[in-house]
Amino acid sequence: MNWMDHESYLEIKLPQAFSYEECLVFLNRSDLEILHQIVDGVIYKFIKVEKEFMLLKISYTPHSIQVEFPLSTPSESARKSAAAYVWEWFDMGQDLPSFYEAACRCDIMKRLVYKYNGLRMVCMPDLFEALIWAIIGQQINLTFAYTLKKRFVEHFGECLAFEGRKFWLFPSYERIASIDIEDLKKLQFTNRKAEYIIGVAKVMSDGKITKGSLQQKNDYQQAKQALMAIRGVGAWTADYVLMKCLHYNCAFPIADVGLHNALKQQMGLERKPTLEEINHIAANWQDWQAYATFYLWRSLYE
Repeated sequence: MNWMDHESYLEIKLPQAFSYEECLVFLNRSDLEILHQIVDGVIYKFIKVEKEFMLLKISYTPHSIQVEFPLSTPSESARKSAAAYVWEWFDMGQDLPSFYEAACRCDIMKRLVYKYNGLRMVCMPDLFEALIWAIIGQQINLTFAYTLKKRFVEHFGECLAFEGRKFWLFPSYERIASIDIEDLKKLQFTNRKAEYIIGVAKVMSDGKITKGSLQQKNDYQQAKQALMAIRGVGAWTADYVLMKCLHYNCAFPIADVGLHNALKQQMGLERKPTLEEINHIAANWQDWQAYATFYLWRSLYE
């Protein structure tokens, strides 16, 4: 991580191939998003690290990302954690030029990497948030998924009021482990999703699964099996979490509807491609399936 601590603000040096504009396009994709706000190209994000609450004001300069602290200057260790959070959020440690090299072997991907050059995976550093967002999104459209997330955060998350705006934290697993299924059903969650969400919170509260324990596995299949052992986490949900939170480039949510729609468009088909066709194309993306999927998703919100 290449950054400088100026106490009142942080300066994070940009890696090769980084587009702040493309990150903004992704972050701006829903008016219902509640976990960050964008004002005149500046991103506001409320986070909690090491028991310290911080409002991050993230802006772009030609060679760096600048992170200011509008509330108060955090401790030195919290500033370091904030820099690490932003670095991970925008996947700045990723060797994107290697993905571009691989992408050139595939006509579809070649077009997309040229078009969205510098787009990096916008990640979810928090494992609980990644798991719950993936479960919320199961078998419903994106707009309703955002609606449910907004209700979930507003009911169970922590809030900060600053300069006439409200900034929200995603609920903690400790908080969700203590609620009842009826609490979620009131917000229009199905009985099954409510069970899954509270179940995940309890598994994490008991320490049975942590981000650290998954990272220590050092093997995609092992990490995937560990996630799928949790009730409500199938192959698609596990792969989503592996690509967005755990940075497995080989994670491939092959059953994803958005992926199928994007490939249908890019291939000029009148029907969705078969799994066999997708596997054939994806052979060109070996070890970069997660990034290829993310770029295909990007093509859907032109």
